[in-house]
Amino acid sequence: MESMKNRRTIRKYLSKEISLDLLNDLLETSFRASTTGNMQLYSVVVTRDPVMKEKLSPAHYNQLPIKTAPVVLTFCADFGRFTKWCEERGAVPGYDNFQSFMNAFMDALIVAQTFCTAAEEAGLGICYLGTTTYNPQMIIETLQLPKLVFPVTTITVGYPDGMPEQVDRLPLDGIIHDEYYHDYTSEAISRIYAYKESLPENKQFVAENDKETLAQVFTDIRYTKKDNEAISENFMKVLKQQGFL
Repeated sequence: MESMKNRRTIRKYLSKEISLDLLNDLLETSFRASTTGNMQLYSVVVTRDPVMKEKLSPAHYNQLPIKTAPVVLTFCADFGRFTKWCEERGAVPGYDNFQSFMNAFMDALIVAQTFCTAAEEAGLGICYLGTTTYNPQMIIETLQLPKLVFPVTTITVGYPDGMPEQVDRLPLDGIIHDEYYHDYTSEAISRIYAYKESLPENKQFVAENDKETLAQVFTDIRYTKKDNEAISENFMKVLKQQGFL
């Protein structure tokens, strides 16, 4: 439990390979995670080849971890395999819809996080790349994903090269709701975000971006309405292309 509380995201890795036995053992362990209807609606594409990493890199805005990590894992929502099994056995599948995508999406995320927990316990470092759903069509083309298969998240894995500072988290009472949801008052919001806003690095973000508050850095610079709408439109387009809509 204590090791999980002390975890960090690792973006720099030693040039040390992860053995195939260790990687497969960690993946096999993660595949014991909970899954919708025991269908295991996910697939994992393992990328070790530097050439393939280079091809994947633009989809992730050329972030350093994807080029330097010994292993890159793309976790995919996969209803294609289960659908083919149904068809091969005289059953008529009906999984070309959004609900089925959500089932597979959740399956993939659960198994991805289970893998990360196991990997960190084994002394490895991981980094989630949130860019996977920003440019899914590029990943689909590079990894040759067929219909009813959709990339959900990408994780870089390797032996840590140093240990970065642990980033802040909101206080416990700012997230837990006893018995029912207690909506946030202005006073509660100020209290919950006080520590985050007080950090020197966050104050620096505000100053560097010529903003008045840290919240404005998020809304005006990092995650804008315009960008979110464009990404959402593309996401739905590719979801249809992959047969889920």
